[in-house]
Amino acid sequence: MGGNPFVVGNSVGTVCPNTVGTCTNTEGEPAIRADPSGNFYGSSENVFCVVDRQCGGTFAWRSTDNGNHFTTLPLPDSVSTGSNGFSPAGGDTDIAVAPVRNNNGFYNIYVASLATAPPLANVYVSTSHDGGASWVLNPTGATIPVDDREWIAADGANKVCVSYHAYATTNNIFVDCSYDGGTTFTQVANAFDPTHAFNALYNNEIGNLAIDPNNHLIYQSFSSIANAGEETCLNCSTHVVWIAVSIDGGISFTDYQVYIKPDVTVGYGHQFVNVSVDQAGSVYLVYNDNHNMFYSYSTTFGQSWNGPFRINSSPSNTAIFPWSSAGPAGTLDVVWYGSSYYDGVNPPDSYPMTASWQVYFAQNLAATTPNSKWSQTTASGIVHYGGVCESGVTCTGNRDLLDDFGVAASPTTGFATIIYTSDQYVNSANEPAQPFGSGGGCTQSSTNSVECSHTDIAVQTGGTSLLSATTKHHFQITKTDFEQISNNPSLTIQVTNIGNEAINALTAQISGLPLNLPWTPALSLQPGQITTATTGALPATLLLAVGTIYTVTITANLSDGTTETQTVSAIYTLGAGIGL
Repeated sequence: MGGNPFVVGNSVGTVCPNTVGTCTNTEGEPAIRADPSGNFYGSSENVFCVVDRQCGGTFAWRSTDNGNHFTTLPLPDSVSTGSNGFSPAGGDTDIAVAPVRNNNGFYNIYVASLATAPPLANVYVSTSHDGGASWVLNPTGATIPVDDREWIAADGANKVCVSYHAYATTNNIFVDCSYDGGTTFTQVANAFDPTHAFNALYNNEIGNLAIDPNNHLIYQSFSSIANAGEETCLNCSTHVVWIAVSIDGGISFTDYQVYIKPDVTVGYGHQFVNVSVDQAGSVYLVYNDNHNMFYSYSTTFGQSWNGPFRINSSPSNTAIFPWSSAGPAGTLDVVWYGSSYYDGVNPPDSYPMTASWQVYFAQNLAATTPNSKWSQTTASGIVHYGGVCESGVTCTGNRDLLDDFGVAASPTTGFATIIYTSDQYVNSANEPAQPFGSGGGCTQSSTNSVECSHTDIAVQTGGTSLLSATTKHHFQITKTDFEQISNNPSLTIQVTNIGNEAINALTAQISGLPLNLPWTPALSLQPGQITTATTGALPATLLLAVGTIYTVTITANLSDGTTETQTVSAIYTLGAGIGL
């Protein structure tokens, strides 16, 4: 990935990989997302001082060819000029891409980062309305100042939400939402509901934020203690995985326990618990105990959970730093840093130099089936040797890999692209060594040190994809949105023909009651085509209650005379889509 030296415009437009050796950077702790067209967008923080003692700031990249090449974009949050500029932000970068195009035909891109001058003063949100060609900076994305570890997620064409730890309020997790593309954040809510206020008081570790673009539910993940009685427990760790769920667009949240580890000394806040949502609305939480990687899943929109189920297997005897990306119903990709070393005594921070780390990739095409099978492979060479500290800014051990990295799956191919950190001297055509640095640049003698830390990309080129599970179906229910808007019900269902036969007719039921839907465009539906229906005319005997889960059944009559029936769940939400 191109990104240095830290001079505005110097590396903008650099396409990587290339043959001229300009794909070098000193970035770390990266994030990646895909837009609905299959373009990838990555960001990473410039945490290492490289030129004129310059550090801080965020770099961003875009790929329009399924991850095979990335172009360096203008810096999202820097106001630097020349080589002696000033970057007001860049810590803990995260990125989001809107699921709906804006009025100019682009998907909004959002990059969030922490203020660096002064440190942690607020959350900076930079928005691009033109595919990353330019950025608009909002330095006050957080309503409550003095913040740490922000996350960002997008919905609709112009809605974006950020979550963050608010140190000034005893480490509450707040979720702020903007309805104007990040220009102003006018809606703020505490992720801890009144019943679970004990999760504050510095008892929690924040996880990422996710929004379901189909039903607009917002999910904030975190790990914490189990109850108020553990507030005074001296040896209690964050042994409970939690999810905060909003069914009203982020106005309020309800907290649910995902998994409680009986051993209170075990913590799951290992950089970080991670939530993702598939196209059917199933929710996944991935987490680790400093040894193994687990996941739990919910088919009830976070209200109840199944799991934990172990993901990693040998040779990844240690698995840390999870991230996930969900696709069609029941499909999930997970990545982590893994090592074959495990002695049962020492935490990863104390691993010996004989412990080598790689990026691991696992995939499950039936993730809502208990004990379903995971495939597993390595997606990189060795990225680090020795200990890996997971204590953030309080680390006393090696922190070259920083705190997290990411994966995204293309909606068009189903293949994954991974963005990660490495501190190894490679100096190949695809991975040239960084010639700049406070200690002389990355050399063979400085490998496995901060001097060599940089951001890399791994692109899936074969094997199964998240779309592989859909090949056995003739159609896919790609959206189910059931909302109460202005005291009236509105149910929207979208169906895509993913088979080879035309669909001549679609019939629907909700909770076993016939449902008359006006499909647009009208049937028949040819392969590759999409039809949508929205209705407020629900069966008279259907009892409606906000927060209740309903079963929606769709039967397709195909042109070859056969039929296929699929069933999904829909939750009745409270105006969650207003303002989108």
